[in-house]
Formats: sequence, structure tokens, C-alpha cells
Amino acid sequence: MSHVLDYYNHLHTIPELGFEEVKTSKFIAEKLAEFGYTNIQTGVGGTTGVVATMDSGEPGPTVLLRADMDCLAHNIDGEVVLRHTCGHDGHSSMLLATAEEVIKYYPVSSGKLIFLFQPAEELGTGAHAIADAGVLEGVEYAFGAHVRPIEEASNGQAVAAIYYASSATIQATFTGVTSHAARPHLGVNALDAAVLAINAVNTIHLRPTESYSVKATQFHADSGVTNSIPGKAFVTWDLRAQLNPTMKELHEKVITAITNAGQANGCTVEYDDSKMLTAAEHNEECIDLLKEAISEVLGDENMVPEVITPGGEDFWVYTNRYPNLKAGFFGLGCDLKPGLHHPDMSFDTSALENGVKIYLTVLKNLGMID
Repeated sequence: MSHVLDYYNHLHTIPELGFEEVKTSKFIAEKLAEFGYTNIQTGVGGTTGVVATMDSGEPGPTVLLRADMDCLAHNIDGEVVLRHTCGHDGHSSMLLATAEEVIKYYPVSSGKLIFLFQPAEELGTGAHAIADAGVLEGVEYAFGAHVRPIEEASNGQAVAAIYYASSATIQATFTGVTSHAARPHLGVNALDAAVLAINAVNTIHLRPTESYSVKATQFHADSGVTNSIPGKAFVTWDLRAQLNPTMKELHEKVITAITNAGQANGCTVEYDDSKMLTAAEHNEECIDLLKEAISEVLGDENMVPEVITPGGEDFWVYTNRYPNLKAGFFGLGCDLKPGLHHPDMSFDTSALENGVKIYLTVLKNLGMID
């Protein structure tokens, strides 16, 4: 047995938001050094990212294993509470335990092995920052994992491929002119423009054979008093599409709709659409490697068919930035309930040991460790 539960029990108590994982990354870097890794990078790309590398010096593939580190913020009874309700503490624990097992018992005999602890997955910008730092240069294979809801996989099961959708966030600011509510003709009502934009977006229709959705998730407009027309309004939209070309079309139409709606009401419109996650593009060789590993660790009967989900995952930014990268991403069954991102999310932590074994088996089958 590895020490994965020890690491989880600690990381679970120090939840930190994206790009603020200071205590988390410090703990991980200290443990990697304690294990015996000498090639450790911290503050990767000016972030809290941590990278540890083991180079055999012998010919072979360059393989990257990646885990995310950040938590979520929940508004509970009027108080903002930080909690690990997406399982990233479990992901980091699995990867940390895998790194320990490798250096202690399975020295890398060929190629180069990279352990990446990535910040800010929930923000959708962590993978971009890591890619910008050049961590993926020369990497041939990349693998990641995510704990799964009980509806998809139970404890003792695993999924060889999770087909995440493309997801995007558009945050628009509508700027009009504030005026007294008794003299609306002297102002430009940003709230009206925002409402018109929401309705305009709701009229967007793409081919019904393609899976997609778009909906407003936040709306703020308040001049500070009840008898004043607001001069600013803020709306956030969430976009989802199972295929990357569908997302491109949806994104363009949403931008057109909100821009035209705002201008029709006399408002200027500015928007931030920097949060864009690519749909999953699994490599068939990686799927086969993960299927083989799951079969060896858990048995064929506990391999769940590939899962299609409307959820997003910024791991796939890497394949978008590096089209020749061979990537695989497995789902770990762990009796997770009532659901990801729920403030009371919990799972059977004994499943984390299975994740460590699956990672190690993939490395063995790639010929990197004995």
C-alpha cells in the first residue's frame, strides 16, 4: 500500500483557490524533495505549479502525468467557504503517491517521466499558464484522471476515457447612462440591454443533431437606489458543446447576439471570453494503455464503458496547444455523491489506491519502469 491516504488527509484540510495554492504546492514540493527528486521546479510560469522530472538518460518516451490542485468556493449561509468538492486533493494525492512509488521501488529505466501538479483548473486558465511556460515541450504522452460520480462508476471501477465537452464562459458588461427613474429619456438603461441580450442568446439554434447548450448564469444590475436607471449591467453566460467545431459556431453567434442587443439599446458592450476549455480528443493508443491497466488492476468486469459528459476539463488545452501530443484521461470510480461541485460532496477515499496502481501499470506497459 502507498501513502496516498496520508497525503489526501493533509491536502483535504488546506483547500486553496486557483493560482493561490501556496500551502498545497509547498507541501507537494517538500514531499517530492523528501522522496529524493532533485529536479523540482516550483512557481512554474509564475504560478503555483510544481513539476518534478526523472530522466533515465536512456532512449524512450517522454511521459507526463498531471494532477490539478485547486478547490472551489461555496456560499454557505452567507459565508464563503473553501472546500475540495471536485476531488483535486485526491488527484494530487494519487500523483504524489505515484511519484513516491516510482522513485522508491520502480526507477525509470528508459525515457523521461514528468510529474505535473497544475494550478487553477477550475478557472480554466491553469493549463494555459503551464503550456505557456513550455512544460509540454517534447512530451509524447500525457495522462490525467478525475474521480467520478457514483452514477458513472462505483468504487472498484474505472473508466478508460472520459469524453469531456468544450466549455466556455462569456462575461459581458453593458454600459449605458444612469438617470433618474422619473426621467428615463435622459438615460440609457443597461438592465434593459442585458435582458434583451439574454433573450437574443436564447433564440440561438444550431443543428439538433449536435450536443450543445448556452444559458445565462449570472446577472447584476444595481445603481444603488430603487429610483435610478442603472448605467451598468453584467451578465455571465455558460456555453457547452460536445465537439470543438460546434463550440466555435456557438461562441461566434453568442458574441454577435449580445453585441447587437446591447447596441440596439444604445449601450456599449465589452466582454471577457478568455475562459475556453477544449473538448476531449483522446488518443487511441492511450485509451488502449488505460484499458489494459484498468483490466490488470481491477479486472475486465470493472471497466466501465467510455463516458460522455457535458462537463469541461482544462487538461485538453494541452492537446489543443500540442496537436501531436498523445493524451489519455481516465475516470476513477469511488462512490462519489451527491455530485461533483456539491458543497457536501464526499467519496470513498480507499479508491485512491486504485488510481496509483493504474498510473504505475501504464508506466510499466510503456516500458518506462520495471
